[in-house]
Amino acid sequence: MNRTIDLATSFAASVARLGAGLAVGPLGPRPERTLELWEFEACPFCRKVRDALSMLDLDAVVHPCPKGGERFRPEVVRRGGKAQFPWLVDPNTGRSMYESDEIVRYLFATYGRGGAPWQLSIAPLSTATAAIASAWRPGAGGFARPSRVPREPLELWSFEASPYCRLVREALCSLEIPYLLHNVAKGSPSREAFVSRSGKMQVPWLHDPNTGVSMFESADIVDYLDRTYALDGRERAAARAGTAA
Repeated sequence: MNRTIDLATSFAASVARLGAGLAVGPLGPRPERTLELWEFEACPFCRKVRDALSMLDLDAVVHPCPKGGERFRPEVVRRGGKAQFPWLVDPNTGRSMYESDEIVRYLFATYGRGGAPWQLSIAPLSTATAAIASAWRPGAGGFARPSRVPREPLELWSFEASPYCRLVREALCSLEIPYLLHNVAKGSPSREAFVSRSGKMQVPWLHDPNTGVSMFESADIVDYLDRTYALDGRERAAARAGTAA
């Protein structure tokens, strides 16, 4: 997709969500262990959960499950019983659950102070705006592309409403690259530590522990992910031959 169109449609997706995932709200207890989320970027129901994580300033290990993906989808079926997304696992409470609205309520009850904000608490409105946001980015972050498996998950500093961060998350999702998502929405108390590490308040920022690379700029990050992890035609053919053998 043309870069200008890419950014314009990503901005439109952010506007469609009426401010959800933009800023941190009142925070409650902090989890000792990192939450885990199986999801895919193009899914409107997954979008609602990512909004909640941003607004609650929660980190999560993200296991991308795009359509056609074989890396993490089978795990959801094996552990949860069905191929439905999102699927959240909270190792702090032993809870695991499907259903985006149930997850949102759980997150705000457990790690917030009070109920979810109106953008997420009015379920029909939240679902409709999430679907509109996905419609602005048809197919982006929705389908798997052949890729190399990283030895360790990557790390991404991001927040859900950022149109630039969305482009990077879509690339990570399509390539089925697992990553630790650090949310740093506006008002996040995590921003100070992030600036100390990165040198400035700018997102997205990607760190790849497998190569030692750290970088800003969504276009550069997407290019890096393609060059480092996407399989070319010859590699895909070899991978298919290995599977067949």
